[in-house]
Amino acid sequence: MAKKSSREHRISILLNESERKTLERYCEQYGVANRSRLIRETLMRAILKRMDNDQPTLFD
Repeated sequence: MAKKSSREHRISILLNESERKTLERYCEQYGVANRSRLIRETLMRAILKRMDNDQPTLFD
């Protein structure tokens, strides 16, 4: 069985009022109960996509 990784490191972000309202509206509209999970998964998806796109390919 794979060992579950625990989250021990905290990162804080600041949002302006417009960004906060947009996040709140999104969560309400799509029934997001866990904003931390949403932000974490969205951030990691963007990071991994960019890293994947930056990898050299055989025929570049």
